[in-house]
Amino acid sequence: MVNEPILSTTFAALFPAGVAAAELRGPGDPSRLKPEEARSVERAVPKRIKEFAAGRQCARRALAELGIVDVPIPVALDRQPVWPPGVVGSITHTAGLCAAVVAAATRFEALGVDTEVSGAVKPELWDTICVADERTWIGVLAPGERAAAVTLLFSAKEAFYKCQYPLLGERLSFEDLCVTVLEWGRCHGALSVRAMRPIALFERIGVAQSLRGSYRFHEQFVSAGVCLPSLAADART
Repeated sequence: MVNEPILSTTFAALFPAGVAAAELRGPGDPSRLKPEEARSVERAVPKRIKEFAAGRQCARRALAELGIVDVPIPVALDRQPVWPPGVVGSITHTAGLCAAVVAAATRFEALGVDTEVSGAVKPELWDTICVADERTWIGVLAPGERAAAVTLLFSAKEAFYKCQYPLLGERLSFEDLCVTVLEWGRCHGALSVRAMRPIALFERIGVAQSLRGSYRFHEQFVSAGVCLPSLAADART
């Protein structure tokens, strides 16, 4: 039986209205890849090919909500998905779960989504992920909450990276960003990602060095979404 993606309210809820999302549990089907997609992973191990296929299946299911059907989503030289003209999107996958989000470029400049297994980040990595303010926040949490909180910070930084990179191609490190979780203690809520140094995205949009996003704990996962609404759309409102 072929594993089919479904529309996802969980991932759509990480973003404002206008974003379509789809998710897939389990591996993707490599036979569903378009030829130009298959070439991108022809030397990859089977696990990676199935993950890649899951991402493309999710992306096509989400694109269908925008009226775009049966299109290839090849890979650029920098390994980023090449979305159809007029579309922005992002793909994420972790153990047993893959998701894709897409939207019209007239409404959003960029999207970034990431999902992780909650608590999976090992304690010995926490200091490489967290900056000083984040370590202070983690330190005041109950010990049983800390692993999930660090995973959320990790996911939020990954989502921010995925949002900004297709626009400007800037490489970022974990220490370049500081995440503030605005509604800790809930299964879903808002967060803010602040730049710790000048970042090209903020210079481009001419706003304070932070961007809002959302997070959600669901089942054994934590997911984060960050988006940049269209500057042209903002100018029209």
